[in-house]
Amino acid sequence: MKINLYQGDLPDSFKPSKYIAIDSETMGLNPKRDKLCLVQISNGDDICNLIKINFTHKKPKNLINILKDNKIQKIFHYARFDIAVFKYNFKIKIKNVYCTKIASKLVRTYTDKHGYKDLCSELLNKNISKSEQSSDWGGELSKEQQRYAATDVLYLHKIKDRLNKMLIREKRDKLAKACFDFIEYRTDLDLMGWAEQDIFKH
Repeated sequence: MKINLYQGDLPDSFKPSKYIAIDSETMGLNPKRDKLCLVQISNGDDICNLIKINFTHKKPKNLINILKDNKIQKIFHYARFDIAVFKYNFKIKIKNVYCTKIASKLVRTYTDKHGYKDLCSELLNKNISKSEQSSDWGGELSKEQQRYAATDVLYLHKIKDRLNKMLIREKRDKLAKACFDFIEYRTDLDLMGWAEQDIFKH
């Protein structure tokens, strides 16, 4: 795995593939309160690009253009959180999304373990560490933090491929696509105050 760390934005020379894996690190779990600190992107080529976000300078134009590009499929694990964070900070809509957590819940009904670490272990036989998950992302990043952040996007392409085969086998791929498309509206509800309420419940 190679790690590229950029300050403020991706370089103009970065060329996204048709499918990119994305994750983010924030100072907490409230998109309106907690600062977006880091965005991770991988083309699925064993290279992880880390963008340290700095809101005192201009917005990350190259990153935002990738997020807004509907021709690029954005692969997340728990897309609901990351998309809400990007919506709030960059005021953009993000379409063409794939969420490995939703896919896992739809097709791995034999377990209640749907975390990224669980998927890496079962589907890819990869054991990863989550020791840096709850750490301060607002300052200078340690090598351990960089490795942790990079690992969070390193395997998403392969996980997606494995889950896709299972979804097709179980005839739930169309249902998964409908759920992915709904994330656009689910995140609107989250940011407007309905994060904890199930509006479909009686």
